[in-house]
This record gives sequence, C-alpha cells and structure tokens, in this order.
Amino acid sequence: MNWALPDGYRGLIFDCDGTLVDSMPLHYQVWVTILHRHGLDFTEARFYQWAGVPVEEIIRRLATEKGLSVDASAIAAERDAYFHSLPPSELRPVAAVVDIARHFYRQLPMAVATGSTQASAEASLRAIGILELFDAVISSEDAGRPKPAPDVFLLAAERIAVAPSHCVAFEDADAGLQAALAAGMRAVDIRPWLER
Repeated sequence: MNWALPDGYRGLIFDCDGTLVDSMPLHYQVWVTILHRHGLDFTEARFYQWAGVPVEEIIRRLATEKGLSVDASAIAAERDAYFHSLPPSELRPVAAVVDIARHFYRQLPMAVATGSTQASAEASLRAIGILELFDAVISSEDAGRPKPAPDVFLLAAERIAVAPSHCVAFEDADAGLQAALAAGMRAVDIRPWLER
C-alpha cells in the first residue's frame, strides 16, 4: 500500500479489530456461541453496526432489549476466554493497514485504540506478529466512555505524547471514525481498502 503521511502529522493511531486484524468474522462466531448460552441474540447486521462498542455495553443493551438481568462482566470474560481459546491461525492481518504500521515503525510513535478489551486486542496483535510495533494499546476500559466518544483516542495520543491534532487515526467503523474526528484527529476510513 502506497500511503503517504499528510504534512504536519507526527503520530499514528489504529483501531484493532477490522482495521489491523481481520478478526471480525471470528469475533461474530464467538459472540453468537456465547450469547446463545445466555438466551441472547446478536444479528450480524447489528454486530457490524455496533463495531467499536465495548463488550459489556453490547451485552447490557441486548439483555435490556430482552428484559433479562445478566452479569455483563462475567459474560464478557466468558466471551474473551472463548475467543482466546481459538487457534491464533484463525486470525489474519489486514495487509494494507499493517503495511503502513510496519513502514512507520520506529519512525513515528504509534498506538492502538480499541473498543475491545486490552487483553483481547493484545492477543490478536500478538497472533499476527505485530504487537511490538506499538508504543501503547488503549481500550475503552482504560479511557472511560466508548467510541463514538473521543476518550480512547485522546488517551492513546497522550500515551504516545503527540497532540491529537497531529495524529492520524485508522478505523473501519462509523463509531470509530466519529470518535477520531471528535478527538480532533485526521480520520482515515480503511474500508475502501478491504478486499471483500
């Protein structure tokens, strides 16, 4: 991928699932399996619509719609454990975006800003061999409000010591793009680069 850094930008921030790691289909399978155990349903359309929303928030929303009282933290932990139990070979890099991260490694500070848990994001990045490229991995658990709020991007910029206005953010979801723009960053929608 021949991508040029716009003038004046000094830091790169990447979403994880769907942006760096082609993990969305696998995540959806995991969601369906775990939620079924708890009497909850999650359509594929909604799964993609809610990309970037934290795991526990998704569980709470689905449970509320069904009038169920659930332990969202416990179900989230179960979901993560199941995801981590699957063979890492199921995950693939999003080549166009990973190429950018590899190109700017050690040239610019870089972070990951994810709606997933930090453990899940780090496991995915490790599985495709790129965890070491990043100076920080920030989840909405660390930052407060989930995307589309800018919190996770603002904290990522702080951790790499680059002003948000000098950061470029890469995203594959509307909520993430809104969050990056709200943080004052230049937002790059990577979806046109994906081969479907």
